[in-house]
Amino acid sequence: MISQTERKASTLKRLRRISHVLDNAIAIPGTRFRFGIDPILGLIPGGGDTVSAFFAAYIIWESAMLGLPKEILMRMFSNILFDTFAGSVPVVGDLFDVAWKANVKNVALLEEHLQLPETSQKADKWFLFFLLIGLILFVTVVGAISVLIVSFFLSLITGNR
Repeated sequence: MISQTERKASTLKRLRRISHVLDNAIAIPGTRFRFGIDPILGLIPGGGDTVSAFFAAYIIWESAMLGLPKEILMRMFSNILFDTFAGSVPVVGDLFDVAWKANVKNVALLEEHLQLPETSQKADKWFLFFLLIGLILFVTVVGAISVLIVSFFLSLITGNR
């Protein structure tokens, strides 16, 4: 049987890997700068930021299962909202995604909390449910707006209205 400590360590290792792939997997040769697939996915109007947000939601979900309190989950949530909103701006948003690294920030928040003795109250399931539903709705709306904007500009360029 797996102990609580081993389960936490395994989950943390998995979340580090996911955040690394999303935010730091690709090194820019000759520099110290790295980026992940998050800004690359962001190049896909609407859909890319949605896929990235689902991975981010998974990190938040697992963090809540490890016992993070509401306050930290809200900070993680706001990191993702900011990342999704800013990332939805074509080109500039993708450059922002290279620098912001919301998933790395969220895993760092998780690691910081796991090093503290348990003193704060854990988030309840309903809070987490509504938090993730809110994230999904926000990402869907931002994605839909992005697709509408791109469609509008394409129709202007091609003359099809």
